[in-house]
Amino acid sequence: MSDQETEWASMLRAANGGDGRAYARFLRAVTPVLRGIVRARAGRMQADAVEDIVQEVLLAIHQKRHTWRDDGPLRPWLFAITRYKVVDAFRARGSMVHLPLEDFVDVLVAQTGTDPTAHRDMMAVIGHLDPRSAAIVTAVGIDGANIAETGRQMDMTAGAVRVALHRAMKRLAELRERHVE
Repeated sequence: MSDQETEWASMLRAANGGDGRAYARFLRAVTPVLRGIVRARAGRMQADAVEDIVQEVLLAIHQKRHTWRDDGPLRPWLFAITRYKVVDAFRARGSMVHLPLEDFVDVLVAQTGTDPTAHRDMMAVIGHLDPRSAAIVTAVGIDGANIAETGRQMDMTAGAVRVALHRAMKRLAELRERHVE
């Protein structure tokens, strides 16, 4: 531990023991260092925002000072609180802009038609089938061909196409169950 950290630890130890003056000295000693850390991490935030974060850090230190183990290092504990408060400030201020959706209803009209990713997703799932089953499911289920037509194209009877389609659909259902769980 550095001399500075030893001195800070001694003051905080005394403060946790009830010494109000030691606590005031501790806060006066650590505040400039914490302010520098906040400034460095806060980037382009305005000075008043930086000062707000410093106040949040000091408040968190006050509320959590009982969690510091007086036999452990002080700086990592202080710096962790500071880091989390800076992150909280970024989250609170955010870089998102919130605009009312009502202002854009006329502009944001949903396109009608099929989902452009649906075909790709279907083909990816169908790709798990054997080639014959995939061809039958594609012809009947996606292209809209009837059973007899598909049978003629694949040199199969209509009954064989129905059986193969049923088995392929069962296999697709099994694949879906495995991926949903």
